Amino acid sequence: MAELITVARPYAEAVFRLAKEGNTLSQWSDTLANLALIAQNQEILDVVANPKCSADQIQELLVGLLGADANAEVKNFLAAVLENRRFATLPAVSTLFEQLKAADEGVAQAHIESAFAMTDAQLAELTATLTQQLKRKISADVSVNPELIGGVKVTIGDLVIDASVSGKLTALATSLKS
Repeated sequence: MAELITVARPYAEAVFRLAKEGNTLSQWSDTLANLALIAQNQEILDVVANPKCSADQIQELLVGLLGADANAEVKNFLAAVLENRRFATLPAVSTLFEQLKAADEGVAQAHIESAFAMTDAQLAELTATLTQQLKRKISADVSVNPELIGGVKVTIGDLVIDASVSGKLTALATSLKS
């Protein structure tokens, strides 16, 4: 997985710079999301992998699937991706682009795992605390993970805040072993 992200990062950064200069962040966001969905379709993957199909034919197919989203910049991007045989990186390019966009807007995406369903008030309090601590607006998605036993585990990029009972038990077991 790290290799895929490493390969996708230059594409995401280049598209982000292009979108930022052209003030087209939301359009590129939509286009890359659509390309990521297309790149996950098995039939499309089979066509891309088919040696009988040229890069131009594949690009034509993708442009047709994108419809109005396929402007000259998108066509050039697709040409570069296909020429370098990086079609499989499109979902990662989309994800990295969204991270760059969020960072530029001062927003951090948080994934919150909770042992139990959180009320709106609890979620608001947690996001407010995270916003204050990280000095960035927090956009959160929440999932329930009963294996945590109690508490929450928050993941924001590389930062993991494990305030769960299972996390505390694991830390205690590790400290007892040393």
